[in-house]
Amino acid sequence: MPTLAQVQAPRVPVTSTYHGVDVVEEYRWLEDGSSEDTVRWTAAQHERTRAYFDAIDWRSALHARVDRLLRDDSTRYLMPGSGGDLFFALKDQKPRQRPFLVSLTDLDDAGTERVVLDPHDLDPSGETTIDWFVPSPDGSRVAVSLSEHGSEDGTLHVYDVASGEQVCEPIPHVNVMGGSTAWRGDGAGLWYTLPADPAGLQQQVWYRDLEAATDRLDLDGPFADAEIAENFLSASPDGQWVLDRVQKGDGGEWQLFVRPQDAAGTWWQVADIPDRCVQAVLGADALYLLSQRDASRGEVLRLPLRTGVTVADASVIVPAGDRAIDDLAVTSGVVWVVEMDGGPQELRRYDPSGRPLRPVDLPPVSSVSSYTAPLTRLRPDLVAWLRGSYTEPGTWWVAPDDAAPRPTALATTSSVDLSGYRVTREMATSKDGTQVPISVIAAPDTPRDGSAPALLVAYGGYGLSMVPGFNAERLLWLEQGGVFAVANIRGGGEYGEDWHQAGRLTTKQNCFDDFIACAEHLATTGITSRDRLAILGGSNGGLLMGAVLTQRPDVARAVVAAVPVMDSLRSETTTNGRYNTAEFGTVEDPDEFSALLAYSPYHHVEDETSYPAVLLTAGEFDTRVEAWHAKKMAARLQAATRSDLPVLLRMEAGGHLTGSLDQTVEETTDIHAFLFDQLGIDFRS
Repeated sequence: MPTLAQVQAPRVPVTSTYHGVDVVEEYRWLEDGSSEDTVRWTAAQHERTRAYFDAIDWRSALHARVDRLLRDDSTRYLMPGSGGDLFFALKDQKPRQRPFLVSLTDLDDAGTERVVLDPHDLDPSGETTIDWFVPSPDGSRVAVSLSEHGSEDGTLHVYDVASGEQVCEPIPHVNVMGGSTAWRGDGAGLWYTLPADPAGLQQQVWYRDLEAATDRLDLDGPFADAEIAENFLSASPDGQWVLDRVQKGDGGEWQLFVRPQDAAGTWWQVADIPDRCVQAVLGADALYLLSQRDASRGEVLRLPLRTGVTVADASVIVPAGDRAIDDLAVTSGVVWVVEMDGGPQELRRYDPSGRPLRPVDLPPVSSVSSYTAPLTRLRPDLVAWLRGSYTEPGTWWVAPDDAAPRPTALATTSSVDLSGYRVTREMATSKDGTQVPISVIAAPDTPRDGSAPALLVAYGGYGLSMVPGFNAERLLWLEQGGVFAVANIRGGGEYGEDWHQAGRLTTKQNCFDDFIACAEHLATTGITSRDRLAILGGSNGGLLMGAVLTQRPDVARAVVAAVPVMDSLRSETTTNGRYNTAEFGTVEDPDEFSALLAYSPYHHVEDETSYPAVLLTAGEFDTRVEAWHAKKMAARLQAATRSDLPVLLRMEAGGHLTGSLDQTVEETTDIHAFLFDQLGIDFRS
């Protein structure tokens, strides 16, 4: 490996004072992404990083392998929905650059599928993506949010499904890092979200009358914190009610508002943040609530709908149990409940009064609901879920109220076969004695003598759980004799709300302690050794990587921090960073400031410290985590480390953990080339 050129970054001290504490940093100038100095420095970092990868003689062979895997004629379906006699879904079919919208008349026959909207037809560059879509109740129209360059600044378009023509003027900025819409029962109009200011804050609910071509403000609070309110709209299956779930930032604190759909109807508040109603779904005549107020692991409430009712009028139909309730859906005669035990899930059924019905049979260590593929009601008497595991490609299953579950034609197809690999569950002991589960995926004959390379990943935030799921990309690691491990650390929802609360705000350090314990468990049990261990995380998981590498630089040989939060004190100066204060805390609060300063990775890089090999990635158009986080961390680490191991910054002209197929192939190649090179794995095709 050639000696990499050093990229000089001027050290310009800047002092900020918080609650009487002076905090000095030297690379704040990199926050100005348009300045000549930042542009020049970023270009030099790009050349340096490319020089590293160009010197790996087998990278071209690895690129060919990645290209074959990711461009393989594979298919997966996302976000299924329905309207009238039609079913809809996003179809991700390689080698197309982006998912496209399709409709079907029969879920059991892919031959009934037709393309409704392909972003490639709108933008052959592959830079336009479908954020989300909602069909009209009769299926004749579909509302679609489209954004460009990974910005997530979506414009709402309404298309005629039969002709593909737009039926009204587009509505810009509907999806600014999150948005939604809900149709009126007769399809004559829709409610949609819109920021009150250009920065994307203070989200409001508006209504568009498609016949009159007019818009009106319909709901503007009272929100617990209007500046960081996020609104999630849905409509009842009978077209009578509209629900607005309002989240205060991203910390899992919710308010609920409901209104009748008739023109004279008005909104009223059903639940407030102290009620801890973290999920709500509309049935035909009732609102079903997942409440954690008196039950950390959740209980299901039923609230018959009539104007003015509140959560105080609801009754418990599914009481709390030993497992965390993670999701729910409601059909005409069944309440469907997803339960979780540390990551793996089960699907249980109850009648509307809460009487248990026969649960759904599932394979061990599998999942039926995730953040990107929740349990979904398709029709009044039909529910759908994506059944997946670490070794089985996901397939959408459906179940009518009165019939057995069955797989549909909406199945993930892939040439990658992971069925020969074994999944085991391990438990690590964290610093405070908490038991933390780890899923370990490896070939059955993998030795436990410390010689196998291992890749440990985790997330640990927002109450989001890392559930079992198939990813063809993992074969790149496994086929080289590697071990892939998933740590279900605190901050997620794997054991309910207490598990989440134990890893947010002033308890965030528990996330890092849990992950370090999992890394040490892999080494002490012989699954790997420190010199053969790599760790990887993205976004909040990138913050995790930064905290771990600064607190325990000896715990792993290589670190990949993708689109990471690295300056925890300055994060809230950005739009999405302000939303995240509900999860991380704010420097405006003395106790939360102390906790943020105690772990902020950028502020804990120490000069003359031997840091592991580090690859930082960032997207220039990322609106969730600005690229300057990774830039500042790269500059600080490069100046501080005394080891000979590289600290690399890889920039992408894209957004947050999303990209075209071409971009994904290149990034996947570079990440694995870095890991293989640093762990001494000579890639074998």
